[in-house]
Amino acid sequence: MSETTVVVVPDADVLASSVAARLVTRIVDAQAERGTAAVVLTGGQIAAKVLAAVAETPAARAVDWSRVDLYWGDERFLPAGDPERNETQARAALLDQLPLDPRRVHAMPASDGPDGDDAEAAARRYAAELTSGGSAVPRLDVLMLGVGEDGHVASIFPGHPVRDATGITAAVHDSPKPPPVRVTLTMPVIRGADEVWLIAAGDGKADVVGAALSGADLPAAHATGGRRTLWMLDEAAAAKR
Repeated sequence: MSETTVVVVPDADVLASSVAARLVTRIVDAQAERGTAAVVLTGGQIAAKVLAAVAETPAARAVDWSRVDLYWGDERFLPAGDPERNETQARAALLDQLPLDPRRVHAMPASDGPDGDDAEAAARRYAAELTSGGSAVPRLDVLMLGVGEDGHVASIFPGHPVRDATGITAAVHDSPKPPPVRVTLTMPVIRGADEVWLIAAGDGKADVVGAALSGADLPAAHATGGRRTLWMLDEAAAAKR
């Protein structure tokens, strides 16, 4: 059964630094165990701060970045390089500074990619990439998620049909938050990760964090890791837990 832990720190800057330190440690531990590590990245302001904090910590030099697989939990279905894409944000904050193996950076397809503006085909393409090593999704050591003010995680929104998707990936249409078209991992894949980290900062997240931790029927409440679920919050976001 998944263990749930809630960690509260003073503010968003400390939160970013503490998540970065935990992430580096978790990657190092995974590489010590089996030589590689797999991390699922998220987007948003706090995610960018976390990645920037990884870039700044000397401990990041302990990671063999050429043996890290990077995936994304969701993506805005926009052209490659668009500043609103999570991939673009992650590259600017950290990835372009690391000695990564390009074959291990598994970005979700863009709307000007091989499938054009067909989001369903793009979702299928990403599902195929996730399962290219065999019949199952690879072991995911850490899957990071921001928490939306409505309780969404990845691009799984409350009340949206995508929350019931059962495949590996799904195309999202009519997203209540722009842009309207996205690609996301499904909840079963999220729940299959070893560890799911839910990260939230600011008083605008306090209500939904409190509701999710109380078991409300929100995507954030259902995003649990196979071995561990870790909520990492600043004091403002944790005010109503």
